[in-house]
Amino acid sequence: MSEMPHGAHGRPPTRRERWGSFKASPFLPASVLVLILAAAAGLFAGSYTYSMANPTPRHVPTATVGAYDEGRGRAFLAGMEKALDASLEIHPYDSGAAAVEAMNDQEVFAILDVRDSGRAVVLDVSGASGASVAELLEKTAPAVGRSTGVAVTVRDINPLQEGDPRGLAIFYISLAAVIIGFVGAIQLSVHARELNPLERIGFTAAYALLGGFVIAAVVDWLLDALDLPFVESWLILSLTMFTSGMVFSMFNTLFGRWAMLPTWGLMVLLGNPSSGGAVSWPLLPSPLGVIGRWLPPGGSVNAQHTAVYFAGHQHVFPFLVLGGWALVSCTVFWIWRHRHPGGREESPAHAAGSPAGPSQETSGGGAAA
Repeated sequence: MSEMPHGAHGRPPTRRERWGSFKASPFLPASVLVLILAAAAGLFAGSYTYSMANPTPRHVPTATVGAYDEGRGRAFLAGMEKALDASLEIHPYDSGAAAVEAMNDQEVFAILDVRDSGRAVVLDVSGASGASVAELLEKTAPAVGRSTGVAVTVRDINPLQEGDPRGLAIFYISLAAVIIGFVGAIQLSVHARELNPLERIGFTAAYALLGGFVIAAVVDWLLDALDLPFVESWLILSLTMFTSGMVFSMFNTLFGRWAMLPTWGLMVLLGNPSSGGAVSWPLLPSPLGVIGRWLPPGGSVNAQHTAVYFAGHQHVFPFLVLGGWALVSCTVFWIWRHRHPGGREESPAHAAGSPAGPSQETSGGGAAA
């Protein structure tokens, strides 16, 4: 006969004893993981679908030159807002050159030059500023012009590179840096547990520098998909990988084996869809368009995007975002490093507290060494 489980006195185990046995078994974390992974799958699909499946403009920063608020110019603007179901955030400029400078600084996404008392409009868009926004404006403006009796000319004055016709390459390389960044930190925790905290930070920086170089080399030199400003792009990718790796290391000190949950939530579920890489921020749901710029994926995409398409107009903000997250993560990791799993004990010679006497030396001289 098969034996039945019994309690402490040969009786059937109580519910509390069965629960205690289950908690001590590997089945509890495995069951929790089943639930977490199922929820993560839904959240992953939901976050990307919510952000990217049906991008809709809320407000589009637009530079204007000429009499945009008179006669047909006003009618054309009203028609554009109605057709887009969004507001054009108007920024008047005295000259076309000033408006172009604002576009290069990524303060506006389009330039509306109203001519001939509103009977003609030249709409300059920038595919490099946001392919989805530019495409939407290019389709909408001619139709609105026909309905309002305005002759419309649309020009793309800063197009995307030939190898990146949809403007997604920067999003992909930034995504690679983010994911490999924290996956690398996970692998260090699993396969190099004996690394001490300072050594772990050093090796995180090492794989970030090498990984950033390889990503840039593959995309530029091997695939010729993007013509990168190589050193700047390499350093942005490396900073992204290092930041992502240290974010996981920070969470690992705070949450232990569950560190993947906040890392995945922050970097992948929230950070990547709101980065502006796949869908330009004017087309994102409003909260994501604001939050995304303050997260590492958004900082990485913004810095890389400006480096590739707007040379000489780089902003400090995305570097402050990446550097700030890296600094906070390193600081938290260092302060609570005693909680981080892994590390190694001090050698016996240093742990004894005092030098070993001559009579304690072994024949191999190991203690003296």
